[in-house]
Amino acid sequence: MQREEKQLEASLDALLSQVADLKNSLGSFIYKLENEYDRLTWPSVLDSFALLSGQLNTLNKVLKHEKTPLFRNQVIIPLVLSPDRDEDLMRQTEGRVPVFSHEVVPDHLRTKPDPEVEEQEKQLTTDAARIGADAAQKQIQSLNKMCSNLLEKINKEERESESGGLRPNKQTFNPADTNALVAAVAFGKGLSNWRPSGSSGPSQPGQPGAGTVLAGASGLQQVQMAGAPSQQQPMLSGVQMAQAGQPGKMPSGIKTNIKSASMHPYQRL
Repeated sequence: MQREEKQLEASLDALLSQVADLKNSLGSFIYKLENEYDRLTWPSVLDSFALLSGQLNTLNKVLKHEKTPLFRNQVIIPLVLSPDRDEDLMRQTEGRVPVFSHEVVPDHLRTKPDPEVEEQEKQLTTDAARIGADAAQKQIQSLNKMCSNLLEKINKEERESESGGLRPNKQTFNPADTNALVAAVAFGKGLSNWRPSGSSGPSQPGQPGAGTVLAGASGLQQVQMAGAPSQQQPMLSGVQMAQAGQPGKMPSGIKTNIKSASMHPYQRL
């Protein structure tokens, strides 16, 4: 009995030593990834992976050694459960487990997965057993084909993005046209003084035809709606709107002819 206990303690010490080395290597690699990523090279990453792989293989050899007892046959029973803080436990677990209470014991001493996870695993195993070898091979080939197509698209996108970054961007506008448009809008540069026919700008006094002739002003008629008493209004013609002799006023050529009608032009008989 004492021999088995000593062998168990020696195996545990060797196992703890291997796990500590693996933990230190993982911590060092994570520190490099988080703090030295700008100076990290691919050969250095491969060296770190090789070190981790070697330590995992050594750990598996220790577990499979003939002198190593089967740890699965060992039963761990918690003797004391307390909600109080345990400093010794804090030191041994490096601050990860401050107390050894009823809440943490099922998680730390569990030897099987959760019942829900175990049930899902059994369901997946049962479903996998129902699939035949031919159907499974077809699904594997289909999945491999989809993965290959996806990888090909990703590589194509990467190549196009790299080539697009190397060549200069194609210009989609003409700088000369843009500058001309801005100058025309802001300063009126390049705009002509053309005006439509029938309209004229301000002119100097004394020039003939300085006024604006209104279309249809000479034929303006004042008509009386049907049903109203008809009244004769005198016809006014040749009325000059402005006098050319007055200083400061522009002569106008507007003449208004007002005609009266006793009947509506569209009145029914």
